Amino acid sequence: MEQTKQQDGSGIDKRPTNGTGTTNPGDYYGLDTDELMDIYRLMYLSRKLDDAEINLKRQQKIYFQISGAGHEAALVAAGKVLQPGYDWFYPYYRDRALVLTLGMTPTEVLAEAVGSSEDPNSGGRQMPCHWGHKDLNIMTQSSCTGTQMLQAAGAAEVPDIMSKVEELKDRDDYEDDEVVFVSIGDGATSEGEFWEAVNTAANFKLPVLFMVEDNGYAISVPVEVQTAGGSISKATSGFENLHITEFDGCDPVESYGQISEAVEYIRSGKGPALAHAHVIRPYNHSMSDNEKDYKPEQEREEEAARDPLNTFPDFLVDEGLATRDELQELRDDVDTRVQDAVDEALELPTPEPETALDFVYAEDDEANPTTAHFDTEPEYSSDDGQSTMVDLLNDCLRTEMERDPSVVIFGEDVADVTREEYIEDVKGKGGVFKVTHGLQKQFGGRRVFNSPLAEANIVGRAIGMAQRGLRPVVEIQFYDYIWPAFMQLRNELSNVRWRSNNAFSAPVVVRVPIGGYLGGGAPYHSQSGTTLFTQTPGLRVVMPSTAEDAAGMLRTAIRCDDPVMFLEHKHLYRQQHNKGNNPGDNYMIPFGKARTVQEGDDLTIITYGALVERARRAAKRFDNISVEIIDLRSLNPYDWDAISHSVKKNNKVIVGYEDNSSWGFGTEIATRISDELFEYLDGPIQRVASMDSFVAYHPDLEEEILPGIDDFAEKIEWLAKY
Repeated sequence: MEQTKQQDGSGIDKRPTNGTGTTNPGDYYGLDTDELMDIYRLMYLSRKLDDAEINLKRQQKIYFQISGAGHEAALVAAGKVLQPGYDWFYPYYRDRALVLTLGMTPTEVLAEAVGSSEDPNSGGRQMPCHWGHKDLNIMTQSSCTGTQMLQAAGAAEVPDIMSKVEELKDRDDYEDDEVVFVSIGDGATSEGEFWEAVNTAANFKLPVLFMVEDNGYAISVPVEVQTAGGSISKATSGFENLHITEFDGCDPVESYGQISEAVEYIRSGKGPALAHAHVIRPYNHSMSDNEKDYKPEQEREEEAARDPLNTFPDFLVDEGLATRDELQELRDDVDTRVQDAVDEALELPTPEPETALDFVYAEDDEANPTTAHFDTEPEYSSDDGQSTMVDLLNDCLRTEMERDPSVVIFGEDVADVTREEYIEDVKGKGGVFKVTHGLQKQFGGRRVFNSPLAEANIVGRAIGMAQRGLRPVVEIQFYDYIWPAFMQLRNELSNVRWRSNNAFSAPVVVRVPIGGYLGGGAPYHSQSGTTLFTQTPGLRVVMPSTAEDAAGMLRTAIRCDDPVMFLEHKHLYRQQHNKGNNPGDNYMIPFGKARTVQEGDDLTIITYGALVERARRAAKRFDNISVEIIDLRSLNPYDWDAISHSVKKNNKVIVGYEDNSSWGFGTEIATRISDELFEYLDGPIQRVASMDSFVAYHPDLEEEILPGIDDFAEKIEWLAKY
């Protein structure tokens, strides 16, 4: 940990100054008069765009407004130090002044406020100030507070990975000394993902600039409620390799100097930096807020006295760098530009309603996993015997890593051994189920590596890597512990493409061992909850039940351009009944295509996962009932054509699923059959599912709770007689 601050207890650096807050009056950290004037221009431009949006909101010409007022000085400084198109940026919603400094135009900024289809940030899909600009390396931003921190850490790992992978080191989409900028408000530093990101960046000396824009409030909650001691600089001071600088973020020159020092530290390869900028918030949190309800007048007056839009023009005049007339001429020019931008933005086209579903998923044939491009025939080798699901998953990962050097694998315990000096001396871990065993030994520690025990860390970092061109295949060790990652999955990974209007994508494969029937798995190693993923637009969700299907669908997941939840039923990893031959290195199964396990003429069972074999064994009990079994294997999308064809033929249907009976995945299937195929039914739709309970430890209780062969047999017999 390095710190460059001297404090008087207020939390703001106290250095010798010339009375205006800026050190070295004849130097200005190398900024000349033109640059200082441009800093003022950009600060004023940002504030006037805030004011313009407020007026537009009052006129009901836009639908939301959130302000960046008071943050301009530190943000313009950061934009001046960093390089658009070279460095990478994960901003948050106060960062209007930053994106303007990086090169976004006033019209582009206002295009998001009016919700234009030509808005480069989101094409009218997100609120104002949700930044994203591909040409400037500004990554698409969500409304979530703190999630971007882990994505920035993942993005910052890319140069090190690419430079150390022989087949990637000559790519032109990374720089040896690049910086990944990520910003956050003082309130959001309470989020666990902030601490995970700082810890990861400090641990691995990642080139991340963490910018904390501390205006003292998270809406109405003051900083002392958020942070012990009231200072995030003090709270993070124990991290090794982390350079910390705390400064007056209302002073653009001092901000420039301190951020320059931090960026120099990062570019030299020493590690990340935290720039703690004390700023103000002279406007309400948003137009839905009234800060007078909780901020006293005295405090508001003190903030106004620090407002850089008031203090910096006085500084320019006092230093002899500009006259009042020159500053007024600058302001008049900016006012004209802003009004022109408002007029242009109000004339921009808005999205057509029929485009609402565009880019929820990849649309190009070679990126969309439902297309014929991903429908290939198996090429069996006569020398290969039958293999378990674990074996074929491992083989698929190995051959895909051989084919594509951008595939990286990480998660808890997935590496053979973290301390690589022992790699020849130990057998290797390779995952708790051995799915990744031997891959680190073959491909090295920069392509297969362990993560901290932190699920959000795994998924968040994977998003940042994928946005920059890697193909992460990550493992959440047990579905039961995926919940810390759910914010990253639901609000980040799923909608990267949609919310950016197809400017960005995040092709991450999330492998998740899931399900019960372990005999002793108990509540925390037996859960199944596929609906949490299938009801999330943007995520592809699959659960193969055979070894060959697992290989073909995993290969599709890795090669497609959508994020995929690849659910691996733990009970099926090493069963004999689902073993298969190796289908070859190019075998793929398109998503949304079911498998007919067996044909029948009396009734249909629609199921997936571990219930496929249970349904098959139940059906074998009845010589006089012909049962057709459909293995969905792909849950989002699912094969409605196969379902419809079978139900229309057999007129009776059982839906089996391992989720709880109430609100489980099968409920959607049953409901749709009732809605669209009711006239073809000769009996009520039957469901076989888990009890609405937790899975118990004792095998007798587990058997009672989870759906089994007897449950299917009972439904088959009853429905056949109906």
